Amino acid sequence: MTRKSILSVATALAILTASCGGNKENKETADNQQKETVANVDVHGQWYLENIVFSDSDYVRPSEKVPGVRQYIVFEDSTYFIQTNCNTFSGSYTVKGDSITLGDGMMTEMACDNMATEDAIRRILPNIATVYIQNDSIARLDSRNPSEYIVLRKAPIEIK
Repeated sequence: MTRKSILSVATALAILTASCGGNKENKETADNQQKETVANVDVHGQWYLENIVFSDSDYVRPSEKVPGVRQYIVFEDSTYFIQTNCNTFSGSYTVKGDSITLGDGMMTEMACDNMATEDAIRRILPNIATVYIQNDSIARLDSRNPSEYIVLRKAPIEIK
């Protein structure tokens, strides 16, 4: 090989090496951007229980089961409180990004004429894993089990 050919090959290798190094740097930057923390979903406040769904044919709409009685969940600081037509549930919760964990807590155990909401909450609460908020007024708590979720509607803020 001539000296000119060797120089051309060396230059080509240098350019190729430099361009590969640049791609590695761009990939590391993209990976770091993906690792950035996602803002926590804000669930604070009072939310009405609209629907507790297990499947298309297995669900509980609290307002249909006990008309005229507001059944709700309140998220404050790191605790939640659920009021049904008859019993209450309470415990701790944590939110990280869109993941939510509802910890075990306490529950009153009064016997009621209609326990559909209580039974549904007892059944789904341990499996709740993610939360999504739409237009700051509708929340969906999704279960780890496909097709199971709770729909909540934000209660209006009362002005005193």
